[in-house]
Amino acid sequence: MKMNKSLSIVLIALAVVFMAIGIGTWALPTDGSRAQVETHEHVNDEHPEDRHSEPEHEDHGNADPHEGEEAGENEGAHDEEVVTLSADQLKEFDIELATAKEGSLERHIELPGEIVLNADRLAHVVPRVSGIVREVGKTVGDRVGNDEILAVLESRDLADAKAAYLAAVEREKLALANFNREERLWKQKVTSEQEYLDARQALAETRIEKNSAEQQLHALGFSDEYLENLPKHPDAAYTRFEIRAPFAGTIIEKHLTLGEKVSDAAEAFTIADLSTVWVDIDVYQKDLAAIRKGQAVTVDIGHGISPVTGTVAWVSPLVDEATRTARARVVVANPDNTLRPGLFITALVAMENNATGIIVPKTALQSFEERTVVFIRTEEGFIPQPVTTGKESAEKVEILSGLEAGQTYVSQGAFTLKAQLSKGAFGDGHNH
Repeated sequence: MKMNKSLSIVLIALAVVFMAIGIGTWALPTDGSRAQVETHEHVNDEHPEDRHSEPEHEDHGNADPHEGEEAGENEGAHDEEVVTLSADQLKEFDIELATAKEGSLERHIELPGEIVLNADRLAHVVPRVSGIVREVGKTVGDRVGNDEILAVLESRDLADAKAAYLAAVEREKLALANFNREERLWKQKVTSEQEYLDARQALAETRIEKNSAEQQLHALGFSDEYLENLPKHPDAAYTRFEIRAPFAGTIIEKHLTLGEKVSDAAEAFTIADLSTVWVDIDVYQKDLAAIRKGQAVTVDIGHGISPVTGTVAWVSPLVDEATRTARARVVVANPDNTLRPGLFITALVAMENNATGIIVPKTALQSFEERTVVFIRTEEGFIPQPVTTGKESAEKVEILSGLEAGQTYVSQGAFTLKAQLSKGAFGDGHNH
């Protein structure tokens, strides 16, 4: 019993061993497979650098898709920074286009000043004779023409002057007739030479008196034609004196009323021709050497009034002791009467004219993505072109690089295009 039991155990153990050997033999690779693996290992052993280059190539292949995406984004970024607007939209948003070209910049000195009346076209009208005001036809603010009646006086002094003239005319006629008679008789040896000379002297004296009376009336403003017709005038007209405008202008002051007695030195009206005005500029000591006659000046009035231009017509040789400034004067046209005397202004006096490169207005410049750009027009639309700026004036700036002559750019309204790009950047990131 014990032997049989031992034999069974041995047999079972042998069976297990054989089964294990059989399973291991079945799991081993064939000879060919073992050769392929060895050959592959042998090749790798012979070219160890290939073992490293291949993974590096694979790593590079894994990195390329991301880098390609970034490169694509960079390439597309330029395409995304394009704003397309139709002609109607350009007009709707007040966008103006210009062609880049070379120009020049002027350096200016900014000086204070004031608009004043043109003293060469200012008149203080006086009656020239004393009298009583009988008519007043004009008042302050009225525009008057040349030689237009402003007021009428009743003057006894004028009547006396006219009477003296008419008396002198008649005396001259009598003296002339007496002289002609005495001259004829003297030639006939009827009268003496002394009587002839007395008649000649009397004629000369009456002519002097007549000329004196005539000049007095001329001084009061009466013409030769008026004096010729004076004897035909009614007696009531002898006291009538008309105050007339010396030139066309605007009445800015009036100093007489109906029924008032005025003297021949009274200032009745002040008339100004406001078609031109003066701009008086205060020039500081440090700028005196740079200001001279003929320089171009831009006068900025503000208050919604468009700037005007002119040239320096005069520079005072004296410096004011109180302000330590000298005065320069500009004569400017004032056709619309918008330049009112008394307004303070800022004068921009051109100092020099420097020839430079491409010049654009400052309104064309915008700041986009921390760069100074100018929007230029391309076939795709408007793109922000980075530029480098140089010298600048009050309204213009020099472009050193980034913009070429002949390119079309946005000179006015560029902020609208910048806003469109910014909206796309904060929105979906595209502007189509």
